[in-house]
Amino acid sequence: MSGPADWWRDAVVYQVYVRSFADSDGDGVGDLPGITARLPHLRDLGVDAVWITPFYTSPQHDHGYDVSDYCDVDPLFGTLADADTLLARAHELGLRVIVDLVPNHTSSQHPWFVEALAAEPGSPARARYLFRTGRGPGGSQPPNNWLSVFGGPAWSRVGETDQWYLHLFDSTQPDLDWRNPEVGDMFAGVLRFWLARGVDGFRVDVAHGLFKEESLRDQERAEVAGGQEGANEGAREMVERTVADEPMWDQPEVHEVYRRWHDILDEAGPDRMAVAEAWTQTPESMARFVRPDELDQAFNFSWLLADWSAAAFADVVTGTLAAVDSVGAAPTWVLSNHDVVRHPTRYGGGPRGLARARAATLTMLALPGSSYLYQGEELGLEQVEVSSEHRQDPSWFRTGEPGRDGCRVPMPWGGQTPPFDFGPAGSSPWIPQPEGWAGLTVEAQAGDPGSTLEFYRAALAARREHARGLGAEVEVRLDAGDVLELRRGPLTVVLNCGDTPTALPQGEVLLSSAGLRSEGGATYLPADAAAWLRSAAVQPSSAEL
Repeated sequence: MSGPADWWRDAVVYQVYVRSFADSDGDGVGDLPGITARLPHLRDLGVDAVWITPFYTSPQHDHGYDVSDYCDVDPLFGTLADADTLLARAHELGLRVIVDLVPNHTSSQHPWFVEALAAEPGSPARARYLFRTGRGPGGSQPPNNWLSVFGGPAWSRVGETDQWYLHLFDSTQPDLDWRNPEVGDMFAGVLRFWLARGVDGFRVDVAHGLFKEESLRDQERAEVAGGQEGANEGAREMVERTVADEPMWDQPEVHEVYRRWHDILDEAGPDRMAVAEAWTQTPESMARFVRPDELDQAFNFSWLLADWSAAAFADVVTGTLAAVDSVGAAPTWVLSNHDVVRHPTRYGGGPRGLARARAATLTMLALPGSSYLYQGEELGLEQVEVSSEHRQDPSWFRTGEPGRDGCRVPMPWGGQTPPFDFGPAGSSPWIPQPEGWAGLTVEAQAGDPGSTLEFYRAALAARREHARGLGAEVEVRLDAGDVLELRRGPLTVVLNCGDTPTALPQGEVLLSSAGLRSEGGATYLPADAAAWLRSAAVQPSSAEL
């Protein structure tokens, strides 16, 4: 594809959760041909790239994040030929394609782990994973006190032996031992396989977790508050982030892996990239993943986790920009993904939650760097309360907490009743859709100037016209009444997190997330809203537009 080699530095990337985007064959599960058929929606929305969650061969215990073959497509989602067709069609439409990579662990059905279980302790087959002898009489207790992100111990016993294997996630996701060179060589081959097929980049799952402290010592844990109801992988990890001692995360050796991957990506072309999912404790530790000889981007979860507060958002902006500037990287911003409660619900739900969600999105899109969107947020979808009989998240089975299924309910495309054109009429989506979604479909919102879909289309068009090319400098100002003002050259963004309307500064209003009111020569931005203005004193040059 043509375009700048560092296209990702200011791209808008749309995340597709493959199971829930579009079902082409009526089995209730989204697939690659379904994505291909719906790519025009993404082009019309105005995004630059699509990130697709794992579609590789997998027993689907964690919906594809338990991979048994990294170089093939699971029949549930299609074939390698379908993947090639998707890539070709996306490129025809001017869309880049980022695929998910899961290097921290494999499926327990991966040939390596099957071989390891059949092998003796201390064998080369077991050395690819983290097998250890248990503690206590007969090795009947786990080797250390580490906990799984999905709840319970992070170790599973091998039968009645004294041997245990580590899994920081589900027991069907054994962690690899990245100190074994076979592991690094295998993933170098996986990268080259997909790069040769034309993918434009990789999203690296659990990028901070590949190496553990070599001793696998106990974690020193302080008492911390439990997670909220409906805690998810990301939120649960952030509870752990408050603990200073983390021998299982963010070890220094991981950066050698990404230096190797940097070279592999460069070999494939200057326009290939990788973005890290790295839940680190500080902006500074996040920035280490995006040093010039490592990965290109890292998800900035601070924006997602910030309270609804002008001061909180201001702190995130200043802290993030300072951290990435120190290594010459571009920031990223995200509000929702497949692991967290959708942001309209986090912001209170209902009309107010949606108003805040639109305002936060408009503010995010004005910032330098890349923005990552999650499927369905352009429709204003909220978290769904999934009944217990339909829950499938492995964390639900380990903890009894609702988990992440509520943000993974399949997309509504059209029609008046489920499956809302997610699949052929009469098909049953893998998670049921709410009956009341008829007014939220793409079909229902298209052309309605007040809809969330048309708001997103307008916001992304405004970003292309007014925000790109403005550089990385941002002036951050907090005004009275819980109001945040961000200035990038001629562009000013005002976010009103307060409870009363606020007067906007002078300038041409380019876009707002809610209706404005004029009175006495002033224009007022309502509560829970944001607006973009162009300064009347400084007009952008053609190079800035």
